[in-house]
Amino acid sequence: MNRHYSPDAYDNHGVLRLPFSFWLVTLLLARAWVLLIIAGVSRQQGATLLALFYPHPLFLALSLVTGIPAVLAGLLTGYRQRWPRLWQRWRAVLCLSLLLSIGLQGWLTGQDDTDLLLWRVLWAWFCLLACGYLLFNPRLKDCFDPTLNGAG
Repeated sequence: MNRHYSPDAYDNHGVLRLPFSFWLVTLLLARAWVLLIIAGVSRQQGATLLALFYPHPLFLALSLVTGIPAVLAGLLTGYRQRWPRLWQRWRAVLCLSLLLSIGLQGWLTGQDDTDLLLWRVLWAWFCLLACGYLLFNPRLKDCFDPTLNGAG
């Protein structure tokens, strides 16, 4: 279905701009990477910050792995026209990563004895909403369609 967007929805090259909420989804997935960068910048309190959100190093490592597709999505946005098939499939990769993150939250809840249950349920809920957004938002679907972005 061909939708009509205002001229402001396109960049100078005629490519449909990604909505701001797409960047929020990638930030949600890459939250461990963001936290790792913040911890690296604040060397004195970095380990304390990481331990607060990720009490065990394995939990941080698993969150970093599930965040890799989001980091790569940020890099791929500049190559949407050059690699249209990869970009088109990357939406499914992001959805799978979100579902893996939900499963990871459930597994971590069973492994950890701290009081992080509410936090993990909240993150799982956000991941589920983000997955629904990636799958069903018409504007975002069009952003991943190479025929509407000058690559088809």
